[in-house]
Amino acid sequence: MGDERQTYTVDEALIAMGFGKFQMLVLAYAGMGWISEAMEMMLLSFVGPAVESLWGLSSQQESLISSVVFAGMLVGAYSWGVVSDKYGRRKGFLITAIFTSTAGLLSAFSPNYICLLIFRWFVGLGVGGGPVLSSWFLEFIPAPNRGTWMVIFSAFWTVGTIFEASVAWFVMPTLGWRWLLGFSAIPSSLLLLFYGVTPESPRYLCLKGRTNEAVAILETIARLNGQTLPPGALICDSQLELNEKSVPTEETHLLSTTSKVTSPGSASPKSNDGSSSTEIDSDVGPSSSILVLLSPKLAKSTLLLWVVFFGNAFAYYGLVLLTTELSTGNERCSQTELHSENPPRNVNYRDVFIASFAEFPGLLLSAATVDKLGRKFSMSAMFFLSLIFLFPLVFHQPTNVTTSLLFGARICITATFTVVYIYAPEIYPTSVRSTGVGVASSMGRIGGMICPMVAVGLVHGCHQTIAILMFEFVILASGICVLFFPFETKGRELSDSVYESPKRTSDVA
Repeated sequence: MGDERQTYTVDEALIAMGFGKFQMLVLAYAGMGWISEAMEMMLLSFVGPAVESLWGLSSQQESLISSVVFAGMLVGAYSWGVVSDKYGRRKGFLITAIFTSTAGLLSAFSPNYICLLIFRWFVGLGVGGGPVLSSWFLEFIPAPNRGTWMVIFSAFWTVGTIFEASVAWFVMPTLGWRWLLGFSAIPSSLLLLFYGVTPESPRYLCLKGRTNEAVAILETIARLNGQTLPPGALICDSQLELNEKSVPTEETHLLSTTSKVTSPGSASPKSNDGSSSTEIDSDVGPSSSILVLLSPKLAKSTLLLWVVFFGNAFAYYGLVLLTTELSTGNERCSQTELHSENPPRNVNYRDVFIASFAEFPGLLLSAATVDKLGRKFSMSAMFFLSLIFLFPLVFHQPTNVTTSLLFGARICITATFTVVYIYAPEIYPTSVRSTGVGVASSMGRIGGMICPMVAVGLVHGCHQTIAILMFEFVILASGICVLFFPFETKGRELSDSVYESPKRTSDVA
């Protein structure tokens, strides 16, 4: 009876050790993956116009080069989310890096249009695993600093887009699109090079009952950060929650008389049917994980999140494509005389480069608001503000005005994209976190598949007004959905189990 042991959770350990050298190394690795995804997505606005002229493609065929990447991402976002929830975060992002780097490099050697589509689909399949890296990094951050550091993590995306625009500016006019594809595959190759030193998420290990491995990683964090672990034994949050809330059976009553909580390595608390609730929750399969996401406790958040991800991706990638399409499309529509069947299209790399810098103010805006005003207010305000920037583009504007308005809209959409990638992992428990974010990201990929048809197809067809009004409608619907999210996650701890209610950091003592 006097053998009660002190315990601590992963969250309490991370708060005690703070954000230090270890997390900086994790940030550098995850950030390289984010740069890789950003570069692969940004090059879509350069490769399409280049091969259209070279291979004599129609506007629909050019749109398909972008859409097929999103089709691959649609499959990859869900698949790698399930893999990382079941087999570990490290295995998830290893597979994504292999697909992205290999298919990205092979794309540069595509002999024809069909081969290019196939290789770009596999690139999309790999790039679709990006949410796995964000979930992995999130699980190493102390709760009080989570919003700020996730914004900093998002800055790597901005670095990737600006770097890609810079490379394209110099490479495309001289070496051509094949070299751009080859250079863009380098960051994902670096992930493979340093994969051997990456740690598994201690939160994932704890949930899976691999407590000793989780403690070893926490000890490494403490050593590199120059801190010490809290006294006592590590316990999973969901296990602690079950000890507090489960109906005691004869077995759990007996255990409670001998120790305060279940010690590491011993059996998890049992449900009334004799099975471990934490084990059931942590070993959900692909189909049952979808059912968990649509369970009464998560269904509203999940469905609203799907709409927001769809709208965010539709708007963001649409703005990236509009930066090139509005200038070249307006030139085509202003000409009344017929030219050759496929006249060369001159992409204004300067405008693309300038528009890419809009992401820095977007990041600063999200950093300033995400932990002060909350996730929901930050997202909804930026969605509605972007509507104001886009509305003048319903009518043809001078090139400089168009670039300025797209710059402002991209600031806002970058901010919403940043915040939703913070909010999404926070609303899901560890047992389905990567799957939840992956499926939501898949919905975003559907938006990405459709947006080239709007941004490229309609603008090519001289229907700019219809295209912009469609963007306005999608963004408005997304902003309204944010207002209906059931709860704010600012200051909340991450939960491990669906059965666990998230606590605010102020509740941890």
